Amino acid sequence: MLKLIHGAGDFESLALEVFAFQYERNPIYRAYCDRQPPVTHWKQIPAVPTSAFKDFDIACFPVEKAVARFRTSGTTGEKTGTHYLKTLELYDAAIRPNFTEHLLRDGARLPALILAPSAEEAMHSSLSYMLDIVAGGDVEYFVEDDTLFVERLMQRLCEMQWENQPVLLLGTAFAFVNFFDENPRLQLPEGSRAMETGGFKGRSREVSKKELYRMFADHLGIQLVVDEYGMTELSTQFYDETMRVGHQSDVKDVPPWTRVLIIDPATGKEAASGQRGLIRVFDLANLWSSLCIQTEDLGVAHEAGKFEVLGRATGAEVRGCSLNAESLRKL
Repeated sequence: MLKLIHGAGDFESLALEVFAFQYERNPIYRAYCDRQPPVTHWKQIPAVPTSAFKDFDIACFPVEKAVARFRTSGTTGEKTGTHYLKTLELYDAAIRPNFTEHLLRDGARLPALILAPSAEEAMHSSLSYMLDIVAGGDVEYFVEDDTLFVERLMQRLCEMQWENQPVLLLGTAFAFVNFFDENPRLQLPEGSRAMETGGFKGRSREVSKKELYRMFADHLGIQLVVDEYGMTELSTQFYDETMRVGHQSDVKDVPPWTRVLIIDPATGKEAASGQRGLIRVFDLANLWSSLCIQTEDLGVAHEAGKFEVLGRATGAEVRGCSLNAESLRKL
């Protein structure tokens, strides 16, 4: 897998190899796969729905040996899931080059201001871990104990403006909205950029992506904003192609060690070109869990395997893609 992350190797053969590895080592997944048609192509690999991480240990090793346990977020009272990792080698290798390609491809070395808790504070947050990896040494965090320190952030951004120092802002969409509600009026230096991620699940206020990006321009003078799409159950993140194509784009690039299909939930088959469906991700960096993850997010396919995220379809289930306690009891 490391070869593919570094630009070499064949996805098809590696995907089938990883599938065989996971089939052999995870009895829950094996029992599930035995109810599916035989696998001869990567597109036929049975998908594990994200909801299964709440009911089972989706792991190819004894979970007590995990070096990291990333837990899903959820609304109050909602059961959460856990992604167990035996090592972080592939996880880390998938994070760094992908982020650099989509946020720092111009070679810029920027101080990072993060509107999210640090990995030290949120040790079970995959997002905090990822942000800690990509931020480098020059980094400051502005969320602690679920509190955004607005005044401290404002002061730091003012200093960046006065010093003519471009800055890299990283954080959740909801945290940025909270900050913009304080009505900052800054003009950050040219070359400043932002990455926003996450939605507004369980929050009382929600804004559109278009409106959020207008806030970046109006309040901070930042024209370059990149959306990151990721989830606890995956090891790889997906980014808008904005920096690579030189203009704002909602289309997500797909790294060579991944594939994304749009699935028609009514048939369980790949959706027709241009048809909306549920996003299914094949992630070879997910060696220790499941390489094929069925999400509850809506999307549409674009050329060259790229895709666009359209929103959530909570509670949606793809036909033939059921891995839960009830289905396994019927085995």
